Amino acid sequence: MTTINQLSSTDKLGASDLVPIFSTANGDARKASISVLSAFIQTLLAKPGSLQTQYASPNATGFTVAIAPAVEGASMFLLLTPVAGYAAGTISLPSAPSDGQEVLVTCTQAVTALTVNGGTINGAPATLAANGFFRLRYDGVNKSWYRVG
Repeated sequence: MTTINQLSSTDKLGASDLVPIFSTANGDARKASISVLSAFIQTLLAKPGSLQTQYASPNATGFTVAIAPAVEGASMFLLLTPVAGYAAGTISLPSAPSDGQEVLVTCTQAVTALTVNGGTINGAPATLAANGFFRLRYDGVNKSWYRVG
């Protein structure tokens, strides 16, 4: 059996070229194409979940913005761009969040009295400064949102 050190080397790789691997699941040496290896590495480098953006431009104090349901496993980025700073506003979290889902909220204007509703929320902000933000993460075991940023 030829060992890796006895193989000739190359300076260029193609998608169909093969690389030797040892499969611990099967307990033997195997081969995989560069394209298969590349696809596997991409899954390791991919950011878990995805981030969907929702826009809202409230034009009066006392506004309510409901964060839309996200695709399973996706997190939401709510970009608030109110016309001016407001005395009060409410953000409603998704009604059926998935475990580990996050909601990131940023706002270009101040909201003096902020209400965040939608189940049990630990550490919800009561106010939001101009250009302020916060991040909540849902824990499916405790069925609660937790402030994480």
